[in-house]
Order: sequence, then structure tokens, then C-alpha cells
Amino acid sequence: MTNWHQFIEQEKQLPGAHVAASVAASVAAPDSFFSALTDLGLIAFEGDDAANFLHNQLTNDVEHLSLDEARLAGYCTPKGRLLASFLMWRNANTIVLELARDIQPSIQKRLQMFVMRAKAKSTDITESNALIGLAGDAVGTALASWFPVLPAAPYAKVETAAGTLIRLADAGAMPRYQWITTPETAIAAWPQLKTTLRQAGIEQWRLTEIVAGVPHITLATQEKFVPQMVNLEAIGGVNFRKGCYPGQEIVARSQYLGKLKRRTLPASVSAAEVAAGMEVFAAGDQEQPCGMIVNAARDQAGLFHCLVEIKTATLDSDTVHLGAQGPALHFTALPYALPDTV
Repeated sequence: MTNWHQFIEQEKQLPGAHVAASVAASVAAPDSFFSALTDLGLIAFEGDDAANFLHNQLTNDVEHLSLDEARLAGYCTPKGRLLASFLMWRNANTIVLELARDIQPSIQKRLQMFVMRAKAKSTDITESNALIGLAGDAVGTALASWFPVLPAAPYAKVETAAGTLIRLADAGAMPRYQWITTPETAIAAWPQLKTTLRQAGIEQWRLTEIVAGVPHITLATQEKFVPQMVNLEAIGGVNFRKGCYPGQEIVARSQYLGKLKRRTLPASVSAAEVAAGMEVFAAGDQEQPCGMIVNAARDQAGLFHCLVEIKTATLDSDTVHLGAQGPALHFTALPYALPDTV
């Protein structure tokens, strides 16, 4: 465990520390907050062929990724099923892939297997970086010492001596940012951040991801979905004009042949536990699941909020339950538009 992780563990034990992982503050809270994002991993790719190599592996355009932006992307099996979802960005000599930490080692190993003779090398840079999520209108004030100008739009990126700052998709009216910096800088900044922002647990950050409708592939959901099933193309994570990549034919076929019958939608459910990979069932068919939990997080009141991949036709005629006979899910609208569904 690095000094950064030790520091975060100590912070959780301090009197008055806010929002333990199991009981997160409500995402509707109007105040601004920040969280240590210790459940993410980072892979850095360097070399003359790094951009071209990743361009031929991922669902989004890497070759034209500029220094002032970040992009979402997926990594698929030859059958078009997602092995990972990424936030990716480029620095002067490096392309960075951010993904769930529980799949980072295996994904890095798999990508490296296909490098062959390309001049590209991957490095696990998780331990040498600290990731901080920040949300709310007070973030600009909190970060003024390190980032005088914030990225103006979602997925815009700025760099200073203090590291990288990326604006992410908003959670409702709440702007969200991610700061990537050294552990030393993060630890030194922590007390100052606490003077302006509320320190929150990681589950509150995950709640904002669900409100924003941004899915994350984890170990529990690897190879479960083609990109459209989790709306990846609707949020800018798939480029249909780029060249081939593993699973590209199936992803393209899903897009252009017929209407999409499965999508991911936000829902809430009152249950003892909800986790990625759990199946959901229509009340009229307790034999075959009609969908799966993609991501889930619990709010301050104990209610779980989820992103649920589901047959969209089910919602027109039936109630959906967690498990064959579990509590009912209550679906809400996405914050972005989807192409026509059946």
C-alpha cells in the first residue's frame, strides 16, 4: 500500500470524517465535495506506435486524441463484448487509460500481448498517481491555487505543474472534475481542499457517475455487454468511422442492422445489497433474467441507485425485480438522448 493509500485510510478514521463507503451522502445534496478515487487503475502507453496500436484496439479514435481533451472508450473481445471501459487522455509523451482497478492488471497484460513488433510499451502507473474526484460549484474556488482556469466543457482537459484536471460529464446540474496528480501533491493539498469542499467517501462519487449515466465495466461485468447495451456509443465512447478493432464488425452490426433492443437505464431499489453483475427479472418471467446491474451505489438513506442493462420492451409491459422474487426497481430517465429503441 502506497503512502497515498495509507493517508486515505487514516483520513477515514479521523473524527468527523464524512461518508463511509457503506453509507454515502445523497447525490442530491447541494454542497460541493471531493473524494479519493482509490478503486481506479492507470495504464500508461509510450512509444512511437502507441497511438496507432491503441487506435487499432479500442472502440474510439486514439490517433486524433488531442492534448486538451479526454475520451471514453471500450476494449472488446472478438465477439464484441466489453472487457473494459476507459477514460483516456494524452500527455506530451504518454497515452493514459483509466479503468476499474480490479481488472487493470489483466487488461494491461492482454493489451501488451498484442503489441508484437509495435514500438509501444505499457506501464502500470497506478501507485505513482493519486486520483481525486471533485464535484459542485465550489470546485473552482477550491482548486484556484493549482488550476486558475477550469476545463470549460465535459471531457475538456488542462495541465499545470500540479497535474492533470479533466472535466467529466455533469451529474444533473453538478459539474464534476477529476484531478490526477502525484501522491505528494495530493496529500499536501488535502487540508486546503477540506476548507472549501466536503470530504466524502467514494460511494458518493459513484452515485454521481450513475446520475450522469456513465457506466463502468468491472470484474463482475466483463464480457457481458456489447458497447451499445451500456450506451457507450451514446456518450461518445464509440467511433463508427475509425478502422477495425477487436469486435468491430459485431459492434457495427448492432448499430446498423435493426433497432437496438437492450439499453442501460438508471433505477433505484430498496434492498439489503445491490452489486454489479446481479440479474434482474420481469415479474411475468422468473425463469430468464431480462437484464443485469451494471453499477450500483447506496445513498445516505440506504436506497440503492443503479445503472441497469435491460430489454427495453420489458419496461412497457412488466415490473422488473432484483432477482427472481426480489424488490421492484423504479426506473428513471437518462440525462442524455438515445437512438430509437424497441
